[in-house]
Amino acid sequence: MQAGADTLVTNLFFTVRKKLKIKTMNIKRIFGALLTVLGISGLIYTAVLFVNTSGGTHNIKALVIYGILGFVFFIAGIGLVKTVKDEA
Repeated sequence: MQAGADTLVTNLFFTVRKKLKIKTMNIKRIFGALLTVLGISGLIYTAVLFVNTSGGTHNIKALVIYGILGFVFFIAGIGLVKTVKDEA
């Protein structure tokens, strides 16, 4: 059942892409830029929390979680933008 659903989603993706005439590389580049922006936002939010924190356990957990997620999104976005080749 799972393979049928995956095939349906894949076919739907390629149909939409063909109708909109969007190249896969451009989608990857846009997704990479989006991940990069989310990562930067997460890191900035972590910095704001760090400046305004009083040192409670809840605040430290939030700092660690937001900082790690921001860093992972940032690195993944930069890596995706960097590895996608231009088709111009």
